[in-house]
Amino acid sequence: MLTKGIGIDICVMDMPLLDTRNGKDLMGTFIADLVLQILSFVAENERENIRRRQQQGIAAAKMRGVRFGRPKSEVPEDFGGIVEEWREGKIKFDEVLERCQMSKSTFYRRLGEMREIEGEVGNSQSVKRYTF
Repeated sequence: MLTKGIGIDICVMDMPLLDTRNGKDLMGTFIADLVLQILSFVAENERENIRRRQQQGIAAAKMRGVRFGRPKSEVPEDFGGIVEEWREGKIKFDEVLERCQMSKSTFYRRLGEMREIEGEVGNSQSVKRYTF
């Protein structure tokens, strides 16, 4: 597409066969196109091999129990109590974040997880301690 459609000349210093500036005749263009296609094929195969080896490595690491990604932040022991105080209006949201030592987005994520657990347990009033 580059050499024929747009008319770009390609020059690879290490490979004089790929110099399309010289030899604009039929044979020179044919050889340059052929070598470009071969190099393109080799590069694509190498990318597929790398991707496959990477997937195999990830699968092997998971089988060994390796966990990927950032570790989860710790939830304080009294997280449920802090949330209840906040819901009742006894403490402000900034104090909740400070006492929990987490960001706003992490707090809301943990709150959502807590609600899922409450839904599984059934009675949110009886659940005061949450484990994550």
